[in-house]
Amino acid sequence: MIEPTNLELLIKYKTWADEVFYQAISSLPDEELRLDRPMLFGNILSLLNHVYAMDLVWKSHLTGYEHNLQTRNPKCTSSFSALRREQSSVNSWYQSYIKSISHDSYGQQIAFTFIGGGEGSMSIVEIIQHVVNHASYHRGHIEGVLYQMSIEPPTTDLPVFLKTIRH
Repeated sequence: MIEPTNLELLIKYKTWADEVFYQAISSLPDEELRLDRPMLFGNILSLLNHVYAMDLVWKSHLTGYEHNLQTRNPKCTSSFSALRREQSSVNSWYQSYIKSISHDSYGQQIAFTFIGGGEGSMSIVEIIQHVVNHASYHRGHIEGVLYQMSIEPPTTDLPVFLKTIRH
């Protein structure tokens, strides 16, 4: 078996961690997912929607297409199951994207405009690292809320993923 590149590994990790996390909270009733809480973006579903929306924004930067979002917190109109499918789909896109580009292009700078205004530029490697880190950060935020609800969140750490794929 050919070892994946670090970027391929990171995207596979994100895909796995997102799925483990979505599975773990899939039994929560919709009213719990939408309940206003003292947390970023107001509730669990909105925060998951934020992660998905930002994955779409970075995808658009990588492809050169407009994302047409005016806010980092777009209104969540999806059901949990629809959002889960949409997140899975964008994760699959990232896996395909990484496989489709050459290692020589990893350092390519991508210019973009931040949603809040201002210009930016990041390499493909930096964008992918950010996408993975961003999702991990927000899963951790939701895990804190789950602990407050007396729910044990799943372990989605990278070493657990590595153990899973190596055994």
